[in-house]
Amino acid sequence: MITVMGIFAADLVFHTPKLPAWGETVLGSGFGIGPGGKGSNQAIATARLGAPVEFLAKIGQDDFGAMARGIYAREGVGTRFLRESADLPTGSAAIIIDDRAGENAIIVVPGAAAALTTAEIDGAAEAIDASSVFLTQLETPQPLVLHALRRARAAGSVTMLNPAPAAALSDEILGLVDILTPNETEAAMLSGLPVTDTAEAEAAADALIARGAGAVVITLGEKGALLRKDGQTVLAMAVKAGPVVDTTGAGDSFNAGIAVALSEGKTLAEALGFACAVAGLKVTRAGAGAGMPKRAEVEALLAGSRPPA
Repeated sequence: MITVMGIFAADLVFHTPKLPAWGETVLGSGFGIGPGGKGSNQAIATARLGAPVEFLAKIGQDDFGAMARGIYAREGVGTRFLRESADLPTGSAAIIIDDRAGENAIIVVPGAAAALTTAEIDGAAEAIDASSVFLTQLETPQPLVLHALRRARAAGSVTMLNPAPAAALSDEILGLVDILTPNETEAAMLSGLPVTDTAEAEAAADALIARGAGAVVITLGEKGALLRKDGQTVLAMAVKAGPVVDTTGAGDSFNAGIAVALSEGKTLAEALGFACAVAGLKVTRAGAGAGMPKRAEVEALLAGSRPPA
């Protein structure tokens, strides 16, 4: 089993042919509402990839919270430890997508998710203790991330931290992380070193390992991913599954792919290729949680055949 701690945010997605400047109004080309939040995306992706998953988070008692519960029921995401706040709203995010490039800009308001407590984390001990992998991010306040990582480390779970949104991390947190999964920008910020090529990515990863991280996997966008562990480097090529439609959630799908592969007994190096295929499929469809691929699609892509519709 896998436990994911993070936030649910209702994604309000705006498509536009032109990003507005401050003070400017532009006509968009489309709008939609769907599930988001990095933890939620990772939990949905994990379920679609066939692994049992419990989602540890907090939502409000509102329409967006009801939407979250309905989605998790359909997707098979465990909600035994999905807490509720009577006072705070469910998290939300504004996502602006450039139709031409498929790139995005995002504003996240965690809402109730930021009010998760250490006692509520401890109350999820049954799930954490039974999990082979514990995965979290930085949309939850860092004191809670630290507490949860301590709990998961004590339980013997493989601890994964996706350090997004980018923020400075203490050596104490890094020392509790078996696998750190920054992108290039996050790796540069965390290490204080540039990350523009493979050699620089290795140096940044080594700096983070020296501070306590067990292994570092740096996602490199269209260049794939780099694993640095025990002084060795493994590079995995990006997997192209079709035209890029929406990169929102691509990193979340990649993290879920790593977690699922590890839970099935694959090595971290073996997990890279699987995760790259998951991310390669994700970017070909719109939506964050809604666009996560299913296991059969990933296996078909890795086998060299056309993913099923």
